[in-house]
Amino acid sequence: MADKTAPTSQLRLQWVYGYRGHQCRNNLFYTGNKDIVYFVAGVGIVYNVREHKQRFFLGHDDDIVSLALHPDRTLVATGQIGKSPYICVWDTASTDTVSILKEGHQHGVSAMGFDKDGSRLVSVGMDQHATINVWDWRKGKIISTVRGHSDKVFDVQFHPFQDNTIVSCGVKHIKFWSLCGNALTAKKGVFGKVGEIQTMMCLAFGPDSQTYAGTLSGDIYVFRGNTLDRVIAGVHNGPVYTLDMSEEGYSSGGKDGVAKFWDPDFKPITSVNLVNAPEGYKGICIRSICWRGDRALVGTQDSEVFEMQVKDRDKPQCLVQGHAEGELWALTVHPRKPIFATGSDDQTLRLWNMNNFELLSKATLDQKIRSCSFDNEGQHIAAGFTDGSFMVLRSRDLSEIAHIKDRKEVIHEMKYSPCGKFLAVGSNDNFVDIYSVEQRYKRVGTCSGNSSFITHLDWSEDSKYLQTNSGAAERLFFKMPVGKQATNKEEVGSIHWGTFTGVLGSEVNGIWEKYTDTNDVNALDSNFGGEVAVTGDDFGLVKLFRFPCLKKGAKFRRYVGHSAHVTNVRFSADRHHVISTGGADHAVFQWRYLPEGATDDDLPEQLNAYVDSNSEASDSDLSDIGEIDSDLEREKQVRYDRNLYKEDTKNFKKLMRSDMKPGDKRSSGPTDSLRLEFVHGYRGYDCRNNLFYTQNGEIVYHVASVGIVYNKEKHTQRFYTQHTDDILCLCIHPIKDLVATGQVGREPSIHVWDAETLKTGSILKGHHQRGICAVDFSGDGKKLVSVGLDDNHSVVVWDWKKGEKLATTRGHKDKIFVVKWNPFENSKLVTVGVKHIKFWSQTGGGFTSNRGTVGKVAKLCDMLCVAYGKTADVCFSGGSDGNVFIWSGITLQKTVKAHEGPVFAMHSLDKGFVTGGKDGVIGLWDDQFERCLKTYAIKRASVAPGSRGMFITESPAVRAIVLGHGKILVGTKNGEILEVDKSGPLTILTQGHMEGEVWGLAVHPSQEVYATASDDKTLRLWELGAENKMINYKELKQPARCVTFSPDGKAIAIGHRDGSFVVVNAESMDDIVSHHHRKEEISDIRFSPGAGKYLAVASHDNFVDIYNVLSTKRVGTCKGASSYITHIDWDNSGKVLMVNSGAKEQLFFEAPRGKRITLKNQEIERFAWDSWTCVLGATCEGVWPPKCDVTDVNASSLTKSGNLLATADDFGFVKLFNYPAKGKYSKFKKYPAHSAHVTSVRWSQSDTKLISIGGADTAVMVWNRVGLSENRTNATGDSDDSDTDEEEEGYDSDVEREKKMDYGSKIYVNPIREKAGVRPHLQNTQELARPSVSRGAPQPPKVQRAEPPPTAGGKRRKMTQVTDLQLEYIHGYRGFDARSNLCYMNDGADIVFHAAGAGIVQNLSSGSQSFYVKHTDDIICLTVNQHPKLKNVVASGQIGNPPSVHVWDAVTKETMSIVQGVHSKGVCSVDFSCTGKYLLTVGLEDEHNVAVWRWQDGSKVATAPGNSQRIFQAEFRPDSDTQFVSVGVKHVKFWTVAGSQLVGKRGILTDAGSGADVKKMQTMLSVAFGANNLTYTGAMSGDVYVWKDTTLTRLVQKAHNGPVFSMYTTLRDGLIVTGGKETPSKENGPVKLWDQDMKRCRAFSVGQGRLKPEVVKSVFRYKGKILIGTKDNDVIEVGEKNGTVQTIVGGHAEGEVWGLDRHPTLPQYITASYDGTVRLWDVSAKSLLAKLEVGPARSVSFSRDGELIAVGLKNGEFLILSKDLKLWTKKRDRSGSINDIRFSPDNKYLAVGSEDSCVDFYDISQGPNLVRKGYCNGIPSFVIQMDFSADSKYIRVSTGAYLNQIFAVPGGTLVEDPKAISKITWISWTSTLGPEVLGIWPKDSSNADVNCAHLSHLGNALATGDDFGFVKLFEFPCSDKMSLAPHKRFGGHSAHVTNVRFTSDDKHLVSTGGDDCCVFVWKCL
Repeated sequence: MADKTAPTSQLRLQWVYGYRGHQCRNNLFYTGNKDIVYFVAGVGIVYNVREHKQRFFLGHDDDIVSLALHPDRTLVATGQIGKSPYICVWDTASTDTVSILKEGHQHGVSAMGFDKDGSRLVSVGMDQHATINVWDWRKGKIISTVRGHSDKVFDVQFHPFQDNTIVSCGVKHIKFWSLCGNALTAKKGVFGKVGEIQTMMCLAFGPDSQTYAGTLSGDIYVFRGNTLDRVIAGVHNGPVYTLDMSEEGYSSGGKDGVAKFWDPDFKPITSVNLVNAPEGYKGICIRSICWRGDRALVGTQDSEVFEMQVKDRDKPQCLVQGHAEGELWALTVHPRKPIFATGSDDQTLRLWNMNNFELLSKATLDQKIRSCSFDNEGQHIAAGFTDGSFMVLRSRDLSEIAHIKDRKEVIHEMKYSPCGKFLAVGSNDNFVDIYSVEQRYKRVGTCSGNSSFITHLDWSEDSKYLQTNSGAAERLFFKMPVGKQATNKEEVGSIHWGTFTGVLGSEVNGIWEKYTDTNDVNALDSNFGGEVAVTGDDFGLVKLFRFPCLKKGAKFRRYVGHSAHVTNVRFSADRHHVISTGGADHAVFQWRYLPEGATDDDLPEQLNAYVDSNSEASDSDLSDIGEIDSDLEREKQVRYDRNLYKEDTKNFKKLMRSDMKPGDKRSSGPTDSLRLEFVHGYRGYDCRNNLFYTQNGEIVYHVASVGIVYNKEKHTQRFYTQHTDDILCLCIHPIKDLVATGQVGREPSIHVWDAETLKTGSILKGHHQRGICAVDFSGDGKKLVSVGLDDNHSVVVWDWKKGEKLATTRGHKDKIFVVKWNPFENSKLVTVGVKHIKFWSQTGGGFTSNRGTVGKVAKLCDMLCVAYGKTADVCFSGGSDGNVFIWSGITLQKTVKAHEGPVFAMHSLDKGFVTGGKDGVIGLWDDQFERCLKTYAIKRASVAPGSRGMFITESPAVRAIVLGHGKILVGTKNGEILEVDKSGPLTILTQGHMEGEVWGLAVHPSQEVYATASDDKTLRLWELGAENKMINYKELKQPARCVTFSPDGKAIAIGHRDGSFVVVNAESMDDIVSHHHRKEEISDIRFSPGAGKYLAVASHDNFVDIYNVLSTKRVGTCKGASSYITHIDWDNSGKVLMVNSGAKEQLFFEAPRGKRITLKNQEIERFAWDSWTCVLGATCEGVWPPKCDVTDVNASSLTKSGNLLATADDFGFVKLFNYPAKGKYSKFKKYPAHSAHVTSVRWSQSDTKLISIGGADTAVMVWNRVGLSENRTNATGDSDDSDTDEEEEGYDSDVEREKKMDYGSKIYVNPIREKAGVRPHLQNTQELARPSVSRGAPQPPKVQRAEPPPTAGGKRRKMTQVTDLQLEYIHGYRGFDARSNLCYMNDGADIVFHAAGAGIVQNLSSGSQSFYVKHTDDIICLTVNQHPKLKNVVASGQIGNPPSVHVWDAVTKETMSIVQGVHSKGVCSVDFSCTGKYLLTVGLEDEHNVAVWRWQDGSKVATAPGNSQRIFQAEFRPDSDTQFVSVGVKHVKFWTVAGSQLVGKRGILTDAGSGADVKKMQTMLSVAFGANNLTYTGAMSGDVYVWKDTTLTRLVQKAHNGPVFSMYTTLRDGLIVTGGKETPSKENGPVKLWDQDMKRCRAFSVGQGRLKPEVVKSVFRYKGKILIGTKDNDVIEVGEKNGTVQTIVGGHAEGEVWGLDRHPTLPQYITASYDGTVRLWDVSAKSLLAKLEVGPARSVSFSRDGELIAVGLKNGEFLILSKDLKLWTKKRDRSGSINDIRFSPDNKYLAVGSEDSCVDFYDISQGPNLVRKGYCNGIPSFVIQMDFSADSKYIRVSTGAYLNQIFAVPGGTLVEDPKAISKITWISWTSTLGPEVLGIWPKDSSNADVNCAHLSHLGNALATGDDFGFVKLFEFPCSDKMSLAPHKRFGGHSAHVTNVRFTSDDKHLVSTGGDDCCVFVWKCL
């Protein structure tokens, strides 16, 4: 029986013994109908206890490790391990897959949880970052993903009582996540002093934000919010592994084997100790618990499941048992009864009953068991151990009979002989020992000779022989019982084996794949009667083969379920069952064995489970395959790999920039351009089903990278040219004229486009590799399916409008040709391909599939096409054997012979079908495929007159066919497209070359005719002009590589690939002469001009031969080229030849002798060349791209006028250059359409058209030359690459600063000043020795308490302690580097803007502010949603890594969504679309990505790299959701959202009708919009550019004199406001209001009254008011009518604010900043009282009486001002910055501390001429803060070395006596150093500093400011080390807080910011 087919019998999984308790928890549940769901190995199990039946879910391909129950209690989710693990959501009632969630995790999915309404699922992975994903599981889509923790995460769950809250816990952590938009943000659990931080294993929840976590120590921690509230101690003795919550309350289980039950308030109800249960044992450990109603389930570590009644605590009943952890290898079957035994590394031997699936008995032995065997009666059972011993037990009671140890290594296999007298024992040390049963197991023989360990044994029927298999793949035979080896062939051949369990030998050759020699099949058992063998292998498969199977690679049926190794398989004694055991999964599976024809009624049919495959894994050399079709074979093999994908050409620009020397200019580009007019060609040779009618009868198809819409009446074509490489497939939308095309590429894309307008509707990419070979729209047109060319031929389903991937799966290992949706069911589809037809159902993000079952109806062949019938379950496929296969469901019904040779194409209509085959015949069929109504042969004879073309060969193969408009439309393999009339005649509509590269191209010297020659062995003549058709052809003997016309046009010379050439008559096509003088291909051939006396023939043999045309003799040879010849050209007189070679040589020869001459560059240029097709030399240097190969430019062609050069290159471009193209990298215009190589270009005889030919794409394209004068409508788009973005004129300091701003350094973690030294909390501190009893006076206070200032009435008001802060006001606005970030809201009553990390809403009438402070760093952009339904919605973007955008409600300040992803460093522009649903963001990363989001759910719509340099602004058109414009450095781009891709078009520069030459792209700073697709962009030069669509139409010159930073379009009346840089004058101002066309304007000054230019960064207009934000961070409102100016916000301008002090008595404070001003503020009026320009200032201080103000400057100078800011005196003794400055309390001295590590004391009582009285010596680093003592005698200095020092005043001596120090009372405390404030230093402050502190006047509250942007409030003193000090922290400042001060009445705290230039006023509570 050499039959290699699969067996006809089958297996059905019947029972799985065990439960996975090890390494898993919380994986056992009651379902809604009281079944139990759990898992073992790779199987999900639903166990019905009442009926004692199991149902199985087999959708996983590796071990399942996690399980979650849906709130509806019918659905469950299971997660697995593996390389790319996935999650299945399935229905426990039907075990159907509902959804598959892929591509979210690595290594495995360790825990999952549904949210309370069941629509979302959270999962955590086993990768090193413990990635947490939140899924919209029905769609299979990830909503949010985040790194969970640096260590393992054990559990993750949605909080059922708090929306959008997720809790995760694990090794030493617990985190509370909030989900908003697409961002998960975590708060760590705060343990405080309530409990230790420890590992938590499981979670449960309670109302009011309570979370219960079970810990490793046996406690349960109760959290409220994210703070540990209480600890329920000692719940379990050992870890708490599982918690469950139900209506009744909570249950817990732990390592101690106790199940505890708690009421809803977590008070104990009862507990059950399983150790004492009947089936219990010591060391039992609970891994899972589930309590519902009065019953509870418990799962244990050792694979048992118990059920108990909770109320009466009665004896728990054991429902499921299995082996515990450890590998399971031993299996034996009872010889008579339905009993089997297993033994495993858990040291137990277990006997099981197959009929009722129960454990009969178990014995725990003292070793790990690796083998076992029943004797022939079933009385004894022997077990082999890992230590080399074995034991024999009685089967009845498992009592020991014997224990023998003769070997040291593990016993792998043992078997009793059929006669029952002997036991053979095979061990790891290569021997088999034979023991005699009757002699009390005495050893009677040993079989030696195996060179490796023994793996399998079998006895012969007569017990006289034994066969062994060893690990070295030997099969040996031994005589029994002595053990002598038997080698005689005859002897061995005649043995009848009692059993066959070996995996070696001719009988079982077929179980091995053809080329394997490994040991990955672990076990086999044969059923002689049923002629089948079953195997278990290392890949987790149980397979069924025929037995014997002699030829390698036999077919089989395969069954999944075991996850990894299947260690053993055995048939039961009655052959009704198969038992298989798993290694690592230690599971025991019991299968029903169904002989052929048997059906099983009691087991449900499970389609997805039993891939009863004629396995695809074994398609080996079947004898029964039909003959091979050569074309088909080639098509299967074709790979679309490119050495250079189009995606790579982007790098050229970078190379070019790096390669240009500074100062080099590229020569300018041409003014003329090209427009594609006609393409000859159709891609039929390797594509199919790619030709369709549109609704109005136009025809759509493709060739090269062009989608073509052909109008047959007018014989015109329109083109879709957005693809970048070969299109491989095309389909049309069922309802609309939309076309989908898929292309080749590294990341190939699919375009969906409109056949009418040729506009892109959507671009889909990101899930395929190499290319896309098939696409199809679903019946409703909403979905699109595509198949890729990656190794697994992935199938992807898209929602094409949104561009979202809905689902994906691996298709098939071999090529898939066609994919088709079921027109009646929108989730079903079918794929056909090599030996393959598969029916798919989409489930969530994945698929379930079934292969078509052929059965006995036919042989499976390659399926090439498919169509559906009238109903959902009938479909028809065309095979390579010429048959049509008719399917019902997934089963083959019958076949119908349709064609001779493969059936390539098929199309269905309501009336019937049409098919096309390789035989060139078209068949018309009825609707059941019962009879053929008519056939049409494609023959020359049937061609109707008026056809545009002619057949080259008869009966070309049909590759595409479709019915419509009363005709049959056919595409052939040879590139013809024809229309067949139902009555018979056929019309050729258009045609092209057949498969093969096209290299030859020549133009007729006098007529509009050209010739092409191709590797398809044809020469073709084509007509140019209105007819555009082939007019003649000739079949050649060889592939042709070049062609030329004689000067009179009467003869054509053709050069062949084999080195021969032929000259033919151009009319009759008859041969005139031919020669074969060379071996390699002829690469160019030319007649000399004039009379055409000579013919030059260039070959790859490095020679050019010159023939005399009349005598046809060779008269000369040009030698001297060192490589193959690429091009030749004659001069006008026919005397000189120019030659190019592959070594980049440009050579010259004299004709006819071929003597070599040299010409200088000038001569070459002046020489009169008859033609120029060469690519080398000085005149062509500029055509070469950077870093390219000599073959990259294939050809050129120069117009007769000699000024326009066209080139053809290997990147698929036709380019135009100005000639001569001297110097490197000339500018050009480029036109894509060909896919890969463009092999040649030629101008037509009249120079009005250009013809180009493609290499592999076979296309011939005709281009029209469009001059400047003509109307330039871009049918195919003008060049997108005119490379004009080099230098720009002009420079502006403000723009430059903004361009160069480095936000990376601003993102927090960087300390604002580097200090040296050990941080205070890391220093070792010496405790001061205090006497135990002090008789002396009480300790003086550390810091003097201030008396509160008297109020007006003279009464003292009581001051209260400060315990909390509330942000009240921010003085600041971010204008210096942000723009367009200031808006009116709420009908102009409020304004919204941002400063630091806060979004600010300010009411204009009351002046009060409210804040949004959830950002974590500086906000740098802000916008307001203009849609009336979404009022008050604000979006703001911040810097950070990664940065985020918050969308929030301006009224409630609630976060509506957070969007993260795509960007890094920061988000610098945000804008809402017109409906308000979409959000546009721009990032600061190097690619400056632009992204569009659906902000409500945080999902990304599309993203693309925007520009290589900074983009400043991007805005949606006010009337659009899909179109937007971005502006930036030398950049304007017009974008469209197409599905999931963004299509960007550069602005096209013209002279803009101004006559001025606008050659250079300016840096654009702002954008506004007008009606009819007008766009205005404001430039750095002050001009405004006006664009219509994408073309520049006009300039508004000098709209401002400086850069136009901001523009605003008023939606109501279309008026435009611009803001710029302007020196104010009468007519001119920095803000102008324009009419809609930007023709007239009115200027406004923002009236700062200074002469320096004013810079406006933001403008907004509403109801007669203009809101203006300036670079100096002021916000100003101007009335349009009268120009009145009102300042609303006045903040410090750019520069860090460090100086701050409060007035000693009044509610005033003063600030000093690097912006050069000192400003005096009033707290209660929230206003600026006065300011003075002093130069960059660092510190400031009031004197004790408030009369004087001292200011320290950055340059070392200091000033003293009077209280009305008049200068009193100034002095400069130091060069370093004055970091702090203080008046002594007695007003006698001024202390000045500087960066130069000095403190100077000046006497101020003597008047303005200051005298230095002394200075402090020995300060180790720069001074940070200083404080005087209350008696003015001491000063305390804090330095950058983290040291505090105390000096005497004014002498400056260091005081070191601790006793003296301890008695000093300080007047103020601003130091961050010292034991009293150790607690303010956070423990992980390794890269940030606490910058400042201030003690409240009451002396109990210390405020600090740090580099993390926090203001913190501590109690004073706080000496606890390491941030354990309790504190409150307040965010709002973005990064560094530089200074803090309480006001004198402790009612307010003022804080200042570093980078954010803001002053915050906090209210003290």
